[in-house]
Amino acid sequence: MGTTIRAATPADVGAIFSLMLELAEFEKLTHMFVATEAGVHDALFGARPASEAMVAQEEGGRIVAYALYFHNFSTFLGRRGLYLEDLYVQPSQRGTGLGTRMLRQLAALAVERQCGRFEWTVLDWNQPAISFYEKLGATVLPDWRVVRITGDALEELAGTATLKAE
Repeated sequence: MGTTIRAATPADVGAIFSLMLELAEFEKLTHMFVATEAGVHDALFGARPASEAMVAQEEGGRIVAYALYFHNFSTFLGRRGLYLEDLYVQPSQRGTGLGTRMLRQLAALAVERQCGRFEWTVLDWNQPAISFYEKLGATVLPDWRVVRITGDALEELAGTATLKAE
């Protein structure tokens, strides 16, 4: 039977969290990793889930890959899209086709949900990933940059602005 790709369940959160930490180590970004297992559980299975996940599980039960994704919206298309936040396959599983299988699953989900696009980001130094994505038909956009504001700068920008409760 091999490796099964399936929707994540609450019982998978510990394994997903461990793989998230492996991803941060691979990307040399552990200094930015402040997520908690409880926070991941809440984001995936809390009262107002912010994201979804799928996992790849070996016959013996070990989870060897995960994908974390959520919906965004394109005003130009007038439709929602599927945004892939993370796709991580453990090094021992790379080259087996598992990453391709997971991306195909996500693409099928995007089509099923009538999404106008399926997108994600990739670090500019990760040429193996860039080549892999391009081989699957993806386009790495040369003229777009990620804009991010966090921490103190986010707090300062928010200032005294208030939002009405939903």
